[in-house]
Amino acid sequence: MDSNKVKQLIEEAIAENPALFLIDWKISPDDKISILADGDEGLSIEEIVRISRHVEHNLDREECDFALEVSTPGVGSNLTLPRQFSKNVGRILEVTLNDKVMEGEIVEADEEGVVIFWESREPKPVGKGKITVEHEEKINYADIKKAIIKVTF
Repeated sequence: MDSNKVKQLIEEAIAENPALFLIDWKISPDDKISILADGDEGLSIEEIVRISRHVEHNLDREECDFALEVSTPGVGSNLTLPRQFSKNVGRILEVTLNDKVMEGEIVEADEEGVVIFWESREPKPVGKGKITVEHEEKINYADIKKAIIKVTF
């Protein structure tokens, strides 16, 4: 299977809708094409079908028999692209860094990193008891080992 042609077809299909973005794609040794895509406002079934048809109808099954799968990241999938972080502003993120795991609300995301906000109960500086302290931290994408949106009910 010609991986350059497959890549071109995937990119063409995604480019037809500027709100969509490609997360990953691969061709397995048994010629299964897997495409993982998303959109700034989600990815509708109609868009999944359109991407699938664009790729499938431009490849020749007589030349190479293949399977095709177009999907979106599931709940608990690792965020890898800045657009995925931007899309999830306002949601709770669990992020694993080299030395710690943090959890907080995404308040901002750009091409460099993500800003998360959280509150913690900490001892008062003077006297007994605890106070609520607000924290905000910018985390560079390069420092993130794993980032998952926490689902809350």
